[in-house]
Amino acid sequence: MSDSSPSVARERTSGNEPDDDHRRPLERAVPSLAPSIRKAGFWAGIGLPFLHVPLLLTGLSAALETLSFLGLVVLNLVALYVGHSYRR
Repeated sequence: MSDSSPSVARERTSGNEPDDDHRRPLERAVPSLAPSIRKAGFWAGIGLPFLHVPLLLTGLSAALETLSFLGLVVLNLVALYVGHSYRR
């Protein structure tokens, strides 16, 4: 009988070792700065939504206000993506 059952395969790949082929591109690109970048992304993802509130309270009637709001949303999404695995 072989060990090729799905549960055995899952146990082998469910460890804490990152898959170097598909995960952690930041660690491969800049290994010495990756923890600091992830930390900054995590905290920026938490803090950036507070900057949305004044823009929403004053309204998005001007084009510059709308672009600022959309820019903050995109920046927040990038920060959340970068910082999502901080202290996992």
